[in-house]
Amino acid sequence: MSVTLLQLVIAYLVVSIGIGLFASAKVHNARDYITAGRHLPMPVVFAMVFATWFGSETVLGNSGTFLKEGATGLISDPVGAGICLMLFGLIFARPLYRMGLLTLGDFFRRRYNRGTELALSVCIIISYLGWVGAQVTALGLVFNLLSGGAISQSDGMIIGASVVLLYTLLGGMWSVAVTTFVQMIVIVLGLLYITWVANDMAGGFAPVLTHARDAGKFEIPFSLSRDTFAWIAAFCTMALGSIPQQDVFQRVNSSKNERIAVWGTTLGGFFYAIFAFVPIYLAYTTLLIDPSIVASVDDTQKIMPTLVMEHMSFASQVIFFGALLSVIMSTASGTLLAPSVTFSENVLRGFFPKMTDGQFLWATRITVAVFTLIVTLYALNTNASIHEMVVNAYRITLAAALVPLVAGIFWKRANNLGGALSIGLGLTVWLIGEILIYRGILSDMIEPQIYGLFASLAGMVAGVILGAPAPEKMNPDAARMSNEQQAEP
Repeated sequence: MSVTLLQLVIAYLVVSIGIGLFASAKVHNARDYITAGRHLPMPVVFAMVFATWFGSETVLGNSGTFLKEGATGLISDPVGAGICLMLFGLIFARPLYRMGLLTLGDFFRRRYNRGTELALSVCIIISYLGWVGAQVTALGLVFNLLSGGAISQSDGMIIGASVVLLYTLLGGMWSVAVTTFVQMIVIVLGLLYITWVANDMAGGFAPVLTHARDAGKFEIPFSLSRDTFAWIAAFCTMALGSIPQQDVFQRVNSSKNERIAVWGTTLGGFFYAIFAFVPIYLAYTTLLIDPSIVASVDDTQKIMPTLVMEHMSFASQVIFFGALLSVIMSTASGTLLAPSVTFSENVLRGFFPKMTDGQFLWATRITVAVFTLIVTLYALNTNASIHEMVVNAYRITLAAALVPLVAGIFWKRANNLGGALSIGLGLTVWLIGEILIYRGILSDMIEPQIYGLFASLAGMVAGVILGAPAPEKMNPDAARMSNEQQAEP
């Protein structure tokens, strides 16, 4: 049965590749590749925003974390992640969309200078190692389980990364958009069906919630303790540190108009925050259906797949693993594209400003392939769990990129010196904090990225006070008009 199941999953992967390759026919220039020509309608933007972080962390990582830590383990994701997406839609989407940018790095160059663009673009690129690595790890886990161990997790990582690379490499954002829209339908319907089956097997909704309540899974501590401060830090890192991220921005920036950019992002984030609890509930039913699974598996991320493989019908297995692969691939494709585009646009192009549009497009595609290789090697050589890789991904952007972004948009006095001091102090204090805590010199009561955030804020304020006034660099209305003209067919 497992061989047949694996064959069906492979067939699904082939179909996904075909959809992505079909969408690649719409790519005629670099703007098509990076922003889908800014032609995406509300349903597609909604689906892409929902799928931004509805990946391996949401289905496998969060569910295992809840079983171990209860509600406190969910503060970063889905709570922090959902709030981040809604904040981005309501506060940041409109002013950024009007500027007609390709990347967030373009914003930092236009608002500050080339040095700020380069420094923050590198920070953003580095932050994706853990996030994309988590998706590659999950793909390896799925192939390992489906093959009954015949395919090692390492080989599964390589296979999965290759599949996602193939359709992302050729079609860019068009492939991401079309495949994600199809995959979202599979995700939602598949997980709802499997949860309905598991709910019946567990005896209904009330017994599951009662069991979780009696086990203390809903208790949230509020005391001046290390655990509470760690809880707050995890929330801030995800809810705020993931705002200055290219994958969120590129989904907003691909919208057909400003209204879709705002409400497609906001509603997609809200749906994510709600629907993310479905796989958590599904995993918890295991404790009522077969508690021995929780006790026997060597990795909590395997609990849900093991439940489906051992206690559900073949049809349910096909539906579940189809949904699971859709979850992972939809997130992996977008998060592969984001850092690659940032590198080619904000790092490489700065050194080769005379690149033609065709040369830039091929440079971006080559970067996608190289970044996939780097991330796969990282995933193969790390012992971190999926949850740990995702939670740690946004420390650097919280410490270095959040304040320059917020100040650049909403504070007219933000200037080049403020941007430089904000980045420099934020990164320095964060890194020193990491070292001191690791060596036991500094208490780990407060996470080092929080120190970095406040240092970044202090740097911006100091720069505004000490530096020259910021010149008028942007006219958002003019940028918007120019952008609308470019978007016309």
